[in-house]
Order: sequence, then C-alpha cells, then structure tokens
Amino acid sequence: MPIAFSQGFTPHPKISYASAAPTGVASEAEYLEIGLQAPVDPEALRAALDAALSPGLDVLDAVIANGGSLPDRIEASHWHIEMPEVDPAVLRAAVDAFTAADEVLVERMTKQGRRTFDARAAVISIDVLASTPTPSGAPAVPCAILELVVRQVTPSVRPDDVLSGLRVVADLEPPVSPRVTRLAQGTLTAQGAIVDPLDADRDGAAIVGH
Repeated sequence: MPIAFSQGFTPHPKISYASAAPTGVASEAEYLEIGLQAPVDPEALRAALDAALSPGLDVLDAVIANGGSLPDRIEASHWHIEMPEVDPAVLRAAVDAFTAADEVLVERMTKQGRRTFDARAAVISIDVLASTPTPSGAPAVPCAILELVVRQVTPSVRPDDVLSGLRVVADLEPPVSPRVTRLAQGTLTAQGAIVDPLDADRDGAAIVGH
C-alpha cells in the first residue's frame, strides 16, 4: 500500500484508531483511518490488509473518506457482557439501582493520574438477559448477560467502569471475570440506534473497518 508517513526524524505511518477497544475485551466493530499517498481501490486495500493479518482479525470493509473526521462519527458503542456464575435476578437488581441513581461515581487510573467521574450519565441503555439454555434445556451454570449502550464522552466510560458502578450501588462482585465484546460503534440516531460510521461514504467508494 502507498501509505503516507508523518514528517520528522522518526516518521510513522498515518494510521489513527477511533475509540479503540480497551485491552482484554473482544470486538466486532473496530475502525481505523489510513492516510495514503495515492488513490487505491478500497476493495484491493481491504483484501491486502485482511491477507496480512492473523486469522480471526478480519478486515470487513474499506471506503474512501469523503470528508469529515472518523472520531466525529463515533458517538456511542454497544457492548455485550457475559457474567458467568451471576444470577440474572441479582444483576437486574443491581442494574435497577444503577439506573435509579442520579450519578454513580467511579475511579480509574488514567494517564493524568487517578480520576473520579460519573459512569451513569454516559449510559444510554442497559438491559439484562438470561443465559441461553443448553440443548438439555437448562444452563450448566447461571450466567447473566448485560447489553449496554454507552455514549462517547470525555473521559470515556468503558464497560469496566459500568461494572465498577454496579459494585458501588449494589456490591455486585462477579466471581468470574466477565467476557466483554463490543458489537457496534458509530453515529447515534434519535431512536437510540447505532449507525455504521462508514455508511456516509459507501456511495463514494481511506477509512477502514475491521
């Protein structure tokens, strides 16, 4: 690829990630922006990147950016959080306490030091699902599932911040580390749906989604 590089003594490829997922979580919706020195067919670029990456890290689409900043199109993220050995009824009670609160203050270490911020205000929707039964008809162990849509704010509110908030309001301490997956991120509609940030450029046919 004719990738563009920054200037100076230590040039770097012009690649920027928009709201990259936290370490230790899975994701099905990561986006990045690549600066190029010359026009490239988006499908050829997508195929080249996909072939170069490890199995399981799949580049799904690429479009030519027709203006605007990719980060400006990331307004919210949809998260799926599996919580093994947590009773859905217990999680529901914790979620009810969380949503009833005017604010839920949590702490997190950032590059600027330890910060306290409100985890409640950024949460657009939060819902509890029961685990899917096994073929025998019953889950092997209890497993609650949290569906979460969080608005992009500064400082960013991550899934672990919301889990910390559930601990603050309801002393919820999952006995097993939750399994967190980002399902979508993008522009937020008035109805609360998340729109793929590449949609605005698909008719144009370099922002890359993987």
